[in-house]
Amino acid sequence: MKCFYIITNTVKDARLEVTHEIARHLESMGCTCHIQEETEGHLERPGTNPLSIPQEVECIIVLGGDGTLLRAARDVVDLEIPLLGVNLGTLGYLAEIDLQSLHPALEQLVKGEIEIERRMMLIGNVYHKNKLIASDTALNDIVITREGALRVVSYNNYVNDVFLNSYHADGIIISTPTGSTGYSLSAGGPIISPSASLFLMTPLAPHTLNTRSIIFPENDKITVEIGEGRDGTTEHAVATFDGDTRAPMNSGDRIEIRKSEKDTLIVKISKRSFLETLRKKMSL
Repeated sequence: MKCFYIITNTVKDARLEVTHEIARHLESMGCTCHIQEETEGHLERPGTNPLSIPQEVECIIVLGGDGTLLRAARDVVDLEIPLLGVNLGTLGYLAEIDLQSLHPALEQLVKGEIEIERRMMLIGNVYHKNKLIASDTALNDIVITREGALRVVSYNNYVNDVFLNSYHADGIIISTPTGSTGYSLSAGGPIISPSASLFLMTPLAPHTLNTRSIIFPENDKITVEIGEGRDGTTEHAVATFDGDTRAPMNSGDRIEIRKSEKDTLIVKISKRSFLETLRKKMSL
């Protein structure tokens, strides 16, 4: 690899010291390195405009943490460029390179001594009276929760258009294997190897004790419909994609969630396995 693009979380590298250090090191090895302009925006929020990334870029280096990498993955997914995460905080699941191992990792990257992992993504389409009103992707999860006053909401769930069940809960988390170590885990869901390709449905604070997570194969379509409130009143909810973009929903609205046709490509340099990272993370 000889051409790189750097996306930086400017909260964690406010003066861009690490960013420019990486650029200088890559250029000293005969590489070209582009740095994202701080004024860029995408989808009406801070982020990366994929049109600003030169066509010759072979790898995107993301500085920050897992959250920064999640946002970058969604912004540039259509480009199908591998992402390397550099962690400027605590140990992450996605951003595996830390500052201590930075220079050796960059040298391996330039030499091509890497592996590229494909991570499944989700696409969610929100409908109001059968009209598509919102659509977005997620690498971690799509979360449907109540909006407004604290109360239980009914979520009617369908698999491939066949009714499955209704959850009376604070929300529902639909996650990928990558997202199984995030919000779903804190809600009692299982941990799944990121190399798997499947869906995980986890209720959020369900109001029945026997409610558990359910795993579905990758080709299924999961539909979540917002139920009516008491006495036929309208409930208000919101679908959130990777904790970032939001799509408001009301009673009768539904979101259809499928596996995205595009994967996120993650550069893996460290020999640390997922199980080793999991063990270290859980012992913190």
